[in-house]
Amino acid sequence: MKQFLAGLLATSILSVTAASAEEFAPAILYDLGGKFDKSFNEGAYDGAEKYKADTGTEYREFEIVNDAQREQALRRFARDGANPIISVGFSQAAALEAVAKEYPDTKFAIIDAVVEAPNVQSILFKEEEGSYLVGILAAMKSETGTVGFVGGMDIPLISKFACGYKGGVKSVSADAKVIENMTGSTGAAWNDPVRGGELAKSQIDQGADVVFHAAGGTGIGVMQAAADAGKYGIGVDSNQNGLFPGKVLTSMVKRVDNAVYSTFEDAAKGNWKAGTVTLGLEQDGVGYAMDENNAELVTEEMKAAAEAAKAKIIAGEIEVHDYSTDSSCPY
Repeated sequence: MKQFLAGLLATSILSVTAASAEEFAPAILYDLGGKFDKSFNEGAYDGAEKYKADTGTEYREFEIVNDAQREQALRRFARDGANPIISVGFSQAAALEAVAKEYPDTKFAIIDAVVEAPNVQSILFKEEEGSYLVGILAAMKSETGTVGFVGGMDIPLISKFACGYKGGVKSVSADAKVIENMTGSTGAAWNDPVRGGELAKSQIDQGADVVFHAAGGTGIGVMQAAADAGKYGIGVDSNQNGLFPGKVLTSMVKRVDNAVYSTFEDAAKGNWKAGTVTLGLEQDGVGYAMDENNAELVTEEMKAAAEAAKAKIIAGEIEVHDYSTDSSCPY
Protein backbone atom coordinates (compact mmCIF):
# COMPACT_ATOMS: atom_id res chain seq x y z
CA MET A 1 0.00 0.00 0.00
CA LYS A 2 2.85 2.36 0.92
CA GLN A 3 4.55 1.62 -2.39
CA PHE A 4 1.28 2.35 -4.22
CA LEU A 5 0.84 5.69 -2.41
CA ALA A 6 4.48 6.61 -3.03
CA GLY A 7 4.07 5.80 -6.69
CA LEU A 8 0.85 7.81 -6.87
CA LEU A 9 2.55 10.79 -5.21
CA ALA A 10 5.50 10.59 -7.58
CA THR A 11 3.14 10.44 -10.55
CA SER A 12 1.27 13.50 -9.22
CA ILE A 13 4.49 15.48 -8.81
CA LEU A 14 5.60 14.58 -12.32
CA SER A 15 2.21 15.62 -13.67
CA VAL A 16 2.40 19.01 -11.93
CA THR A 17 5.96 19.52 -13.18
CA ALA A 18 4.95 18.60 -16.72
CA ALA A 19 1.95 20.92 -16.56
CA SER A 20 4.17 23.78 -15.32
CA ALA A 21 6.63 23.17 -18.13
CA GLU A 22 3.80 23.13 -20.68
CA GLU A 23 2.53 26.46 -19.36
CA PHE A 24 5.86 28.13 -20.15
CA ALA A 25 5.69 28.92 -23.86
CA PRO A 26 7.13 32.43 -24.29
CA ALA A 27 6.17 34.77 -27.10
CA ILE A 28 7.07 38.29 -28.11
CA LEU A 29 5.14 40.80 -30.22
CA TYR A 30 7.27 43.51 -31.81
CA ASP A 31 5.88 46.91 -32.65
CA LEU A 32 6.05 48.78 -35.96
CA GLY A 33 9.55 48.94 -37.38
CA GLY A 34 10.25 45.25 -36.89
CA LYS A 35 12.74 43.26 -34.88
CA PHE A 36 15.72 44.46 -36.92
CA ASP A 37 15.17 48.19 -36.45
CA LYS A 38 18.67 48.53 -34.92
CA SER A 39 16.99 50.14 -31.93
CA PHE A 40 14.06 49.46 -29.58
CA ASN A 41 12.54 46.33 -31.11
CA GLU A 42 15.93 44.84 -31.78
CA GLY A 43 16.83 45.21 -28.12
CA ALA A 44 13.81 43.04 -27.28
CA TYR A 45 14.83 40.53 -29.95
CA ASP A 46 18.37 40.37 -28.54
CA GLY A 47 17.02 39.58 -25.08
CA ALA A 48 14.81 36.79 -26.41
CA GLU A 49 17.66 35.37 -28.46
CA LYS A 50 20.01 35.40 -25.48
CA TYR A 51 17.45 33.54 -23.38
CA LYS A 52 17.07 30.98 -26.17
CA ALA A 53 20.84 30.54 -26.43
CA ASP A 54 21.27 30.19 -22.66
CA THR A 55 18.38 27.80 -22.04
CA GLY A 56 17.58 26.14 -25.35
CA THR A 57 14.01 27.44 -25.05
CA GLU A 58 12.26 28.33 -28.29
CA TYR A 59 9.92 31.30 -28.38
CA ARG A 60 7.25 32.53 -30.75
CA GLU A 61 7.40 35.99 -32.30
CA PHE A 62 5.47 38.24 -34.63
CA GLU A 63 6.26 41.53 -36.38
CA ILE A 64 3.20 43.68 -37.02
CA VAL A 65 2.94 45.75 -40.19
CA ASN A 66 -0.13 47.79 -39.22
CA ASP A 67 -1.93 48.93 -36.09
CA ALA A 68 -4.83 46.48 -36.43
CA GLN A 69 -2.55 43.49 -36.09
CA ARG A 70 -1.63 44.21 -32.48
CA GLU A 71 -4.83 42.88 -30.95
CA GLN A 72 -5.14 40.08 -33.51
CA ALA A 73 -1.64 38.80 -32.80
CA LEU A 74 -1.98 39.02 -29.02
CA ARG A 75 -5.26 37.12 -29.11
CA ARG A 76 -3.81 34.44 -31.36
CA PHE A 77 -0.78 33.97 -29.11
CA ALA A 78 -3.00 33.66 -26.03
CA ARG A 79 -5.48 31.33 -27.74
CA ASP A 80 -2.63 29.06 -28.83
CA GLY A 81 -1.26 28.79 -25.30
CA ALA A 82 1.68 31.20 -25.39
CA ASN A 83 2.72 32.23 -21.87
CA PRO A 84 4.22 34.70 -21.05
CA ILE A 85 3.53 37.11 -23.89
CA ILE A 86 5.56 40.32 -24.14
CA SER A 87 4.19 43.35 -25.98
CA VAL A 88 6.96 45.70 -27.10
CA GLY A 89 5.99 49.37 -27.04
CA PHE A 90 3.46 51.76 -25.54
CA SER A 91 1.27 51.58 -28.65
CA GLN A 92 0.22 48.07 -27.69
CA ALA A 93 -1.41 49.12 -24.40
CA ALA A 94 -5.02 49.28 -25.61
CA ALA A 95 -4.78 45.95 -27.41
CA LEU A 96 -3.18 44.28 -24.41
CA GLU A 97 -5.77 45.66 -22.02
CA ALA A 98 -8.52 44.06 -24.09
CA VAL A 99 -6.85 40.68 -24.59
CA ALA A 100 -5.57 40.34 -21.01
CA LYS A 101 -9.17 40.44 -19.75
CA GLU A 102 -10.13 37.61 -22.09
CA TYR A 103 -7.25 35.38 -20.95
CA PRO A 104 -6.89 35.91 -17.19
CA ASP A 105 -4.68 32.84 -16.74
CA THR A 106 -2.09 34.05 -19.25
CA LYS A 107 0.86 36.17 -18.12
CA PHE A 108 1.45 39.30 -20.17
CA ALA A 109 4.12 42.00 -20.04
CA ILE A 110 4.31 45.35 -21.79
CA ILE A 111 7.32 47.60 -22.25
CA ASP A 112 6.96 51.39 -21.99
CA ALA A 113 3.34 51.51 -20.83
CA VAL A 114 1.23 50.73 -17.79
CA VAL A 115 -1.71 48.35 -18.08
CA GLU A 116 -3.52 47.81 -14.79
CA ALA A 117 -4.52 44.14 -14.69
CA PRO A 118 -3.80 41.22 -12.34
CA ASN A 119 -2.07 39.27 -15.11
CA VAL A 120 0.04 42.07 -16.62
CA GLN A 121 3.53 43.27 -15.73
CA SER A 122 4.29 46.82 -16.90
CA ILE A 123 7.98 47.56 -17.51
CA LEU A 124 9.08 51.19 -17.53
CA PHE A 125 12.49 52.84 -17.82
CA LYS A 126 14.02 56.03 -16.46
CA GLU A 127 15.03 57.27 -19.90
CA GLU A 128 15.76 60.69 -18.45
CA GLU A 129 18.65 59.32 -16.37
CA GLY A 130 20.51 57.73 -19.26
CA SER A 131 19.81 60.75 -21.44
CA TYR A 132 21.29 63.02 -18.77
CA LEU A 133 24.58 61.13 -19.01
CA VAL A 134 24.81 61.33 -22.80
CA GLY A 135 23.94 65.01 -22.49
CA ILE A 136 27.06 65.46 -20.39
CA LEU A 137 29.15 63.66 -23.00
CA ALA A 138 27.60 65.70 -25.82
CA ALA A 139 28.26 69.03 -24.11
CA MET A 140 31.85 68.12 -23.30
CA LYS A 141 32.48 66.94 -26.88
CA SER A 142 30.86 69.94 -28.55
CA GLU A 143 33.14 72.62 -29.90
CA THR A 144 30.35 75.01 -30.85
CA GLY A 145 28.35 74.99 -27.62
CA THR A 146 25.31 73.87 -29.61
CA VAL A 147 23.93 70.34 -29.71
CA GLY A 148 20.79 68.79 -31.15
CA PHE A 149 18.01 66.33 -30.35
CA VAL A 150 15.71 64.62 -32.85
CA GLY A 151 12.75 62.72 -31.44
CA GLY A 152 10.43 60.35 -33.24
CA MET A 153 6.77 60.63 -32.36
CA ASP A 154 5.89 63.71 -30.34
CA ILE A 155 4.77 62.03 -27.11
CA PRO A 156 5.69 62.43 -23.41
CA LEU A 157 7.92 59.35 -23.51
CA ILE A 158 10.23 60.95 -26.08
CA SER A 159 10.13 64.25 -24.22
CA LYS A 160 11.60 62.33 -21.26
CA PHE A 161 14.67 61.65 -23.41
CA ALA A 162 14.83 65.25 -24.62
CA CYS A 163 14.49 66.80 -21.17
CA GLY A 164 17.01 64.51 -19.51
CA TYR A 165 19.48 65.19 -22.33
CA LYS A 166 19.02 68.92 -21.95
CA GLY A 167 19.59 68.63 -18.20
CA GLY A 168 22.88 66.85 -18.76
CA VAL A 169 24.01 69.39 -21.34
CA LYS A 170 23.13 72.33 -19.08
CA SER A 171 24.94 70.74 -16.12
CA VAL A 172 28.16 71.13 -18.09
CA SER A 173 27.45 74.59 -19.47
CA ALA A 174 24.44 76.72 -18.59
CA ASP A 175 25.03 78.69 -21.79
CA ALA A 176 24.93 75.67 -24.06
CA LYS A 177 22.18 75.60 -26.69
CA VAL A 178 20.02 72.55 -27.33
CA ILE A 179 18.01 72.48 -30.59
CA GLU A 180 15.07 70.10 -30.41
CA ASN A 181 12.79 68.71 -33.13
CA MET A 182 10.20 65.94 -33.19
CA THR A 183 9.64 64.05 -36.43
CA GLY A 184 5.86 63.75 -36.38
CA SER A 185 2.68 62.98 -34.48
CA THR A 186 1.84 59.52 -35.85
CA GLY A 187 3.49 56.11 -35.83
CA ALA A 188 5.12 56.91 -39.17
CA ALA A 189 7.54 59.15 -37.26
CA TRP A 190 9.46 56.04 -36.15
CA ASN A 191 10.38 54.95 -39.65
CA ASP A 192 11.29 58.02 -41.71
CA PRO A 193 15.08 58.18 -42.01
CA VAL A 194 14.87 60.74 -44.81
CA ARG A 195 13.01 63.18 -42.58
CA GLY A 196 15.37 62.36 -39.71
CA GLY A 197 18.31 63.28 -41.91
CA GLU A 198 16.67 66.55 -42.93
CA LEU A 199 16.04 67.55 -39.31
CA ALA A 200 19.59 66.70 -38.31
CA LYS A 201 21.04 68.65 -41.23
CA SER A 202 18.94 71.67 -40.25
CA GLN A 203 20.27 71.50 -36.71
CA ILE A 204 23.83 71.12 -37.96
CA ASP A 205 23.33 74.18 -40.19
CA GLN A 206 22.38 76.05 -37.00
CA GLY A 207 25.64 75.08 -35.33
CA ALA A 208 24.93 71.71 -33.71
CA ASP A 209 27.95 69.42 -33.83
CA VAL A 210 26.49 66.55 -31.75
CA VAL A 211 22.95 65.26 -32.40
CA PHE A 212 21.16 62.74 -30.17
CA HIS A 213 18.18 60.86 -31.56
CA ALA A 214 15.34 58.97 -29.89
CA ALA A 215 13.49 58.16 -33.07
CA GLY A 216 13.65 54.44 -33.86
CA GLY A 217 14.37 53.77 -37.53
CA THR A 218 14.19 57.50 -38.26
CA GLY A 219 17.34 57.88 -36.21
CA ILE A 220 19.41 56.05 -38.81
CA GLY A 221 18.93 59.07 -41.03
CA VAL A 222 19.91 61.38 -38.16
CA MET A 223 23.19 59.58 -37.59
CA GLN A 224 23.86 59.32 -41.32
CA ALA A 225 23.45 63.10 -41.71
CA ALA A 226 25.76 63.75 -38.77
CA ALA A 227 28.41 61.41 -40.15
CA ASP A 228 28.16 62.93 -43.63
CA ALA A 229 28.67 66.40 -42.15
CA GLY A 230 31.68 65.31 -40.12
CA LYS A 231 29.75 65.74 -36.86
CA TYR A 232 28.69 63.25 -34.19
CA GLY A 233 25.48 61.35 -33.66
CA ILE A 234 24.30 59.68 -30.46
CA GLY A 235 22.36 56.43 -30.78
CA VAL A 236 19.51 55.16 -28.67
CA ASP A 237 18.02 52.02 -27.08
CA SER A 238 20.47 49.49 -28.58
CA ASN A 239 24.21 50.09 -28.91
CA GLN A 240 24.38 51.88 -32.28
CA ASN A 241 28.06 52.86 -32.04
CA GLY A 242 28.99 50.47 -34.84
CA LEU A 243 26.54 51.83 -37.42
CA PHE A 244 28.83 54.74 -38.28
CA PRO A 245 32.12 53.89 -36.51
CA GLY A 246 34.01 56.93 -35.35
CA LYS A 247 31.00 59.20 -35.92
CA VAL A 248 28.67 57.96 -33.17
CA LEU A 249 29.82 59.51 -29.91
CA THR A 250 27.91 56.96 -27.81
CA SER A 251 24.46 55.40 -27.50
CA MET A 252 21.94 55.85 -24.71
CA VAL A 253 21.23 52.19 -24.14
CA LYS A 254 17.86 51.18 -22.78
CA ARG A 255 18.14 47.61 -21.60
CA VAL A 256 15.03 46.23 -23.20
CA ASP A 257 17.08 43.06 -23.74
CA ASN A 258 17.48 42.61 -19.99
CA ALA A 259 13.76 43.24 -19.45
CA VAL A 260 12.75 40.55 -21.94
CA TYR A 261 15.29 38.06 -20.60
CA SER A 262 14.18 38.62 -17.00
CA THR A 263 10.50 38.29 -17.91
CA PHE A 264 11.08 34.95 -19.60
CA GLU A 265 13.31 33.75 -16.77
CA ASP A 266 10.96 34.81 -13.98
CA ALA A 267 8.01 33.12 -15.67
CA ALA A 268 9.98 29.91 -16.20
CA LYS A 269 11.06 29.80 -12.55
CA GLY A 270 7.70 30.77 -11.09
CA ASN A 271 8.93 34.17 -9.91
CA TRP A 272 6.87 36.34 -12.29
CA LYS A 273 4.73 39.02 -10.68
CA ALA A 274 2.15 41.44 -12.03
CA GLY A 275 2.52 45.15 -11.37
CA THR A 276 4.85 47.93 -12.47
CA VAL A 277 8.64 47.64 -12.63
CA THR A 278 10.78 50.73 -13.25
CA LEU A 279 14.39 50.35 -14.37
CA GLY A 280 16.91 53.18 -14.10
CA LEU A 281 20.65 53.59 -13.63
CA GLU A 282 20.57 51.80 -10.30
CA GLN A 283 18.97 48.71 -11.87
CA ASP A 284 21.21 48.81 -14.98
CA GLY A 285 18.09 49.62 -16.99
CA VAL A 286 19.70 52.55 -18.82
CA GLY A 287 23.23 53.75 -19.47
CA TYR A 288 25.65 54.77 -22.20
CA ALA A 289 27.62 52.49 -24.50
CA MET A 290 31.39 52.27 -24.73
CA ASP A 291 33.17 49.95 -27.16
CA GLU A 292 35.95 49.86 -29.74
CA ASN A 293 33.92 52.07 -32.08
CA ASN A 294 33.87 55.12 -29.79
CA ALA A 295 36.79 54.46 -27.44
CA GLU A 296 38.87 57.22 -29.03
CA LEU A 297 35.99 59.70 -29.08
CA VAL A 298 35.23 59.75 -25.35
CA THR A 299 38.07 61.06 -23.24
CA GLU A 300 38.88 59.90 -19.72
CA GLU A 301 37.70 63.29 -18.47
CA MET A 302 34.36 62.83 -20.21
CA LYS A 303 33.90 59.33 -18.81
CA ALA A 304 34.84 60.52 -15.33
CA ALA A 305 32.22 63.27 -15.49
CA ALA A 306 29.52 60.86 -16.68
CA GLU A 307 30.42 58.27 -14.05
CA ALA A 308 30.43 60.90 -11.28
CA ALA A 309 26.96 62.05 -12.34
CA LYS A 310 25.77 58.44 -12.51
CA ALA A 311 26.91 57.83 -8.93
CA LYS A 312 25.18 60.99 -7.72
CA ILE A 313 21.93 60.09 -9.50
CA ILE A 314 21.93 56.63 -7.93
CA ALA A 315 22.70 58.16 -4.53
CA GLY A 316 19.89 60.67 -4.92
CA GLU A 317 22.23 63.67 -4.94
CA ILE A 318 21.13 64.55 -8.47
CA GLU A 319 17.45 64.22 -9.33
CA VAL A 320 16.89 64.21 -13.07
CA HIS A 321 13.52 65.68 -13.95
CA ASP A 322 10.97 63.27 -15.41
CA TYR A 323 8.98 65.13 -18.07
CA SER A 324 6.08 62.70 -17.81
CA THR A 325 5.30 63.78 -14.25
CA ASP A 326 4.25 67.33 -15.13
CA SER A 327 4.71 67.80 -18.91
CA SER A 328 7.43 70.37 -18.36
CA CYS A 329 11.21 70.62 -18.58
CA PRO A 330 12.87 72.98 -16.08
CA TYR A 331 16.32 73.03 -17.65
